[in-house]
This record gives sequence, structure tokens and C-alpha cells, in this order.
Amino acid sequence: MHIKATIPEHCAGTRLDKALASMFCDYSRTAIQTWLDNGRVLMDGLQPSRRTIVAGGETVEIDVPEQAPLECSPEDIPVDVVFEDAALIVVNKPAGLVVHPGAGNRHGTLLNALLNHDKSLEYLPRAGIVHRLDKNTSGLLVVAKTEAARLNLVRQFKTRAAGRRYVTVVEGRLVSGGTIDVAIGRHRHDRRRMVAGTGKNAVSHYRIISRYRSHSLIRVMLETGRTHQIRVHFKHVGYPVLGDPDYGSRAKIPPSATTELIDVLSSFRRQALHAENLQLNHPETGERHEWSQGVPKDMRELIVALKNDLNAWESDKKNRS
Repeated sequence: MHIKATIPEHCAGTRLDKALASMFCDYSRTAIQTWLDNGRVLMDGLQPSRRTIVAGGETVEIDVPEQAPLECSPEDIPVDVVFEDAALIVVNKPAGLVVHPGAGNRHGTLLNALLNHDKSLEYLPRAGIVHRLDKNTSGLLVVAKTEAARLNLVRQFKTRAAGRRYVTVVEGRLVSGGTIDVAIGRHRHDRRRMVAGTGKNAVSHYRIISRYRSHSLIRVMLETGRTHQIRVHFKHVGYPVLGDPDYGSRAKIPPSATTELIDVLSSFRRQALHAENLQLNHPETGERHEWSQGVPKDMRELIVALKNDLNAWESDKKNRS
């Protein structure tokens, strides 16, 4: 694949390999250095070294080598396809499905399922997956089917042209909607966990859908896309996502709760978080697309139980008065 781009003015004074790594964030700096050393990069028609200092405004052309096939195998795992064309696939990921293989999860992932759905994806990095959902978060996720579409979608997520909206149940009764603007970074000792107050900027906007006796149902719009962003942000402000095994606590059962609610809260084993809406510009046509997907059965049952408990409590309170 051939890439042609102009080095931004803000890169002036930096090394070429560093400038290219910042421009093409989906490729590692090591890969870019290898391409420079192998003559796959031209700058203003000449072959530069990785140490060349750029002034900004130069034209670079990169001959990206073909991607070797992934070493992951296709697996016959159902994929809930919401939309598909020649450029992309939008899937509705169920809770419990890991997005792509990692330590302890070599098989049974969405990536394995996608390779079974479309064998050509084996020639794309991560089978065309350009963003993630946590294992126990359900909802919409987009996958690229070509390298050009993949780079376009990566750029849209980086520049925030792509939009994502989530629905979640949190512990506690929020007073009003608002914005959480708190940086998120890796935990110093446990690299699998994130912490608020350090790292990269992270912004979440939210509004209340419903309030129950001890919980709130809210919608969250992401301005940034940090790892575990919603879970970390709402833990930080004292309203952890219900059922969150990493950033929450045991489910809080309100006094005199209905049997229905006690049963549902006691058996809810994942974070109550669902990616309900996805918006992006089609990588080939530029047309704006939007997809929505309602919450899955477990969250529907949770919301119904919370509502029924509130109604029963209000009715009992009215009768006592």
C-alpha cells in the first residue's frame, strides 16, 4: 500500500522517525524506522535517514509492505452483524466475549470469529479491529475490511470524528448530568488497571435517564477513548458502574428491596455497561452513518427490577402516609 502525506508544521524540529510515528499512530516507531532504513520512505522525492530533522511541510511517501497473515485461527463463533459492506463491518458484541487474543485468551475471541466470518481479514492488523470494548461490556464495534478503511477509521477515532454513546447503571443517585474531565493513566504497579488523575486527558459527558432508590441509569458520550474510561471516571466521582469487578464494589441493595431486585443484583456478574450508539463517516463515501443497539437481556431485566422496586417503595410510602 502507498501512503502520501504532508508533515505538519507542529513537527518542525523533530526527527523524521518520531514525526512519522506521531502522524501514523497505528504503526510502531520500530516499523517506521525499518521502512526508513530499507528505503521505503521518500521525503520530497529523496530517501532520508531516520535521524533527519524535519521543518514541516515536507511531502512524504511510504511504501507500506504487505501485512503477513495473522497467526490466529478462524473459529466458528457467532457474529451478530448489524451492518456490512465492502469497507467495514459493524458488530454487536455480547458481554463475555474478548475482542482479540492476549495473555490467557488465545482462543474464543471476536478476532477468531471475524476470521471465520471473512478470511480476507487475516491480512489486516488485528483483523481490521480499530477500537475495543472490554470483555464484559456489550455493544457496537466497527471493523475495517480494507487497509485504506482501517487507516481512515483509526484517524477518525484519533481526531474524535467518530462518536460513541454508552448506557450504564451506576451505584448511587446522581443529582444531574455533567462532564467528567479527569486524566486517566496506568496503575503504577498493576498495569492491567487504570487510575484517575494522571496520564492522558479524558473527557466523558453524561446525562441522567432515570433515578432509582440507590442507582442511576445514565447515558455517557465519550469525547476521548481511554482504556476503561467510563468505569474509571465514575469510580473517581463516587458512582461506580454497577457490577464492575475491577473498579466497583459489591452491589448495594436498598433497604426493603423487592425479591426481584435482590435476585437480579445478586446474580449480575458484569459491569452494567453497553455501547448503544456508534457514529462515523464512511471511509469510502464520507457519508455520515449512525447505528444504535438496545441493551441486552441482562441489562433490560436489571432496569425493570430497579424500576419495579422504586414503584413498590413509593406505593408503600404513599400507603403509610
